[in-house]
Amino acid sequence: MPIPPRVLTVAGSDSGGGAGIQADLKTMLALGVHGMSVLTAVTAQNSRGVQGAWPLPAEAVRAQYRSVVDDIGVQAVKTGMLASAALVETVAELLTGLDAPVVVDPVGISKHGDPLLAASALDALRTELLPVATVATPNLDEVAWLTGIHVTEEAGLRRAAEAVLAFGPAWALVKGGHLDGAEAVDLLTDGTEEHWLRAPRHDNHHTHGTGCTLASAVAAELAKGSEVPEAVAAAKEYVTGAIAAGFPLGAGIGPVHHGWRF
Repeated sequence: MPIPPRVLTVAGSDSGGGAGIQADLKTMLALGVHGMSVLTAVTAQNSRGVQGAWPLPAEAVRAQYRSVVDDIGVQAVKTGMLASAALVETVAELLTGLDAPVVVDPVGISKHGDPLLAASALDALRTELLPVATVATPNLDEVAWLTGIHVTEEAGLRRAAEAVLAFGPAWALVKGGHLDGAEAVDLLTDGTEEHWLRAPRHDNHHTHGTGCTLASAVAAELAKGSEVPEAVAAAKEYVTGAIAAGFPLGAGIGPVHHGWRF
């Protein structure tokens, strides 16, 4: 039996199973790759929000990464919640020079508005991690946090993407899901070519884990050999279906359905 492509997620845990490492690994399984993990933080989290977060020591993150990469190898890496400046710096150092695409989801706050990255880590994210990214996938809240640009309409996505690219990623995928309108519109660009991705907006509240899921899907498609535009288009299709099939869980925001194709 052929060995599937291997994808590594470097992210925090979501005890409720809707986002974080749990969402990443579910996405990877659904898309036919072998998912591996480097845990950066433990959260107490459910459908209502994040009740607590505990970052791991940098040496624990480094040891997990070396254990996986040096023995098993990777065809793509996805980063999510990194929690602290020390962890951002550690992960950026580990990924520098890696011969595999890197998808950076610059997680700053949860779906519920809870902070997931220390304010002191912002500069390290801008100057050390984003420059090693093949694709950066900020939503509009994260764009505002990173660049100071507040996007309120589709036309602003281009300016936001240009500002994100200025930090050094090869491609910026600016997600417009927070905009109003019948469609969820994202812009993917490398500064030369543009790809506008549109999908019907599903009017439900089962959207916990969308950012993690999309970034992991991009990494999975890149690991399978797709070029960035094709990988992002496939990931957009997957996460749109997962939102449509999302289900209520708990008293708050329910998760997307990672296994909707099954």
